[in-house]
Amino acid sequence: MRFTNKTDIFFDLDHTLWDFEKNSALAFEAIFEKHAMPISMETFLEYYIPINFKYWKLYQEEKITQQELRYSRFREVFDLLQYPIDDAKINLLAQEYIWYLPKFNHLFDGAIEILDYLKPKYNLHIITNGFHEVQEGKLKNANIDHYFITITNSEKAGVKKPNPKIFEFALDLARTDKDKSVMIGDSMEADIEGALNVGLDAIFFSESDYGDALKVPQVRHLLELKKIL
Repeated sequence: MRFTNKTDIFFDLDHTLWDFEKNSALAFEAIFEKHAMPISMETFLEYYIPINFKYWKLYQEEKITQQELRYSRFREVFDLLQYPIDDAKINLLAQEYIWYLPKFNHLFDGAIEILDYLKPKYNLHIITNGFHEVQEGKLKNANIDHYFITITNSEKAGVKKPNPKIFEFALDLARTDKDKSVMIGDSMEADIEGALNVGLDAIFFSESDYGDALKVPQVRHLLELKKIL
């Protein structure tokens, strides 16, 4: 399948262009080393990754606040690890994590090449549920901010993906129409279903093969986008 008559492409950032898991692990390594915390990174991440996913889903669904997200994911992990730590230290680590995270800038393989390929052909944009100050830092430190004409985040839009309003906000900001646009992201619920529900075409990015049951095209490597766009 190849999309035609498209002028604008909207990318998710984390887990789509920016390698969140790799950069997050490096941020934790820096923090634990700074505070001399004798924690196995492998064990910590084994707990943290699914717990972080759980709290982000609650955040997307407007069931918890930003502060609750930042605190609760750490509290639950340290409790499971039976690591003694007070709330003040958790809040400090949560703040430092947000500071360290954008300092690392690993992208998915093929990210720069595909952006170079797409930039002359389309207007490129970002739609992210991430926090403004963090996402801006990621884009700048990874040296990819110049590829994008607009950047829509959930704080700016006032709602989070998959809420239709964030997609409508992004389309208005980009001064384009949904029938001329495509959303690319890694979350079936937030990116794909969210886009489809407002009439946007979408492309699912995942390194895992989801087979033929998908409603939209899937790419397992970013350079496969050349076959579609």
